[in-house]
Amino acid sequence: MQAPAQLLFSASLQNLGRLVLIRLLVLAAQAGSVGFAWLSDLLPLPWTQLGITLAVSALLCLGTALRLRGPWPVTEQEYALQLVCDLIIHSVLLYYSGGSTNPFVSYYLVPLTIAAATLPWLYSMVLSGLALTGYTLLLIWYHPLHMSNVQHEAMLINLHLFGMWLNFALSAAFITFFVVKMADALRTQDRLQAERREEGMRDQQLLAVATQAAGAAHELGTPLATMSVLLKELRQEYRDEPVLQEDLALLQEQVKLCKDSLQQLVRAAEAERRQSIKEQTAGEWLESVLRRWHLMRPEATYRYQCQGIGAAPLLMPPADLSQALLNLLNNAADACPENLDIRLDWDARELCLSIRDHGAGVPLAIAEQLGKPFFTTKGKGFGLGLFLSQASVSRAGGTVKLYNHEDGGTLTELRLPRI
Repeated sequence: MQAPAQLLFSASLQNLGRLVLIRLLVLAAQAGSVGFAWLSDLLPLPWTQLGITLAVSALLCLGTALRLRGPWPVTEQEYALQLVCDLIIHSVLLYYSGGSTNPFVSYYLVPLTIAAATLPWLYSMVLSGLALTGYTLLLIWYHPLHMSNVQHEAMLINLHLFGMWLNFALSAAFITFFVVKMADALRTQDRLQAERREEGMRDQQLLAVATQAAGAAHELGTPLATMSVLLKELRQEYRDEPVLQEDLALLQEQVKLCKDSLQQLVRAAEAERRQSIKEQTAGEWLESVLRRWHLMRPEATYRYQCQGIGAAPLLMPPADLSQALLNLLNNAADACPENLDIRLDWDARELCLSIRDHGAGVPLAIAEQLGKPFFTTKGKGFGLGLFLSQASVSRAGGTVKLYNHEDGGTLTELRLPRI
């Protein structure tokens, strides 16, 4: 299963980019507030120290933006260190602008919320401790604000109330939008990692099955050759018994089909190694598979309909995809070999092959177990057919789904992307 291109980037890398955007917005608000205070001459603040701190914040934004262009991933330690830098810069700005009396002191909660949503518990605890320490120190040590007159003091009270409102609005906006996006990026990455782990386990199961199949194919060569020779001798010995001749002829065809399947397995592996898979239309591919399948299951009857409009899409089906279709056809024939309904359709994006049988359908109690290795609802078989089919179709970029048809039986849908 291929992940979308935008999800191939690390969630931490995306979240660091969002953190830079938050810094830029906060820096703009801080610079605007300091600039307003300087132009209005309301407060005698240490402008040089504030200007240097804002310049350091701007350089941190620039350096982080340049770092985002690098190929190396963002670790949890680096992300936590970035948040520590934000806490330090915010503490310094508060120190030179009234300490804990500054209405923006509660902005400490934004980096802590980001840490709680994106980092492990230990990092969140460390950052919470740093923020609490900074807040506590600002209660004692800070650059005091001196009012020049009573009129300015009343205006400062109004500005303090407005600053509290502005800080709440910015914090709420950052937490609601950016922090939610950050947490969602981490959840998406965790989901993709879980899917990849599941694919890895499935690939290990496929490798184990393939190894056993290769050994079985090698061992079957000798008994099939022996059976072929014995059947030929039996037909010559009992040539005067027509009924027995029919049975022996059928056995010869089945033995020949088994030998051809083994030979085709070897040829397909060699063709895939040389990348010499033949291009053909979807209709040609399906008809060739149906002919081969009917030799295997002569008792089955079916109706084939091609419902696509326009020229049939082209395919380059590997051998395992043809085998996957054979498995699906065999499953349908095992359920009910009479009157199978096979339909081929396509649109601009994909082609859809549906196989409908008139059997008992899929029991709802075991629907989730279908497709898992060594699970079967039939009295015979190894429970690998649907599992291998789904793996082969998924490798080709398609899907296999089974439904209970509203009129009875099972509807199997195989969807493949167009070239």
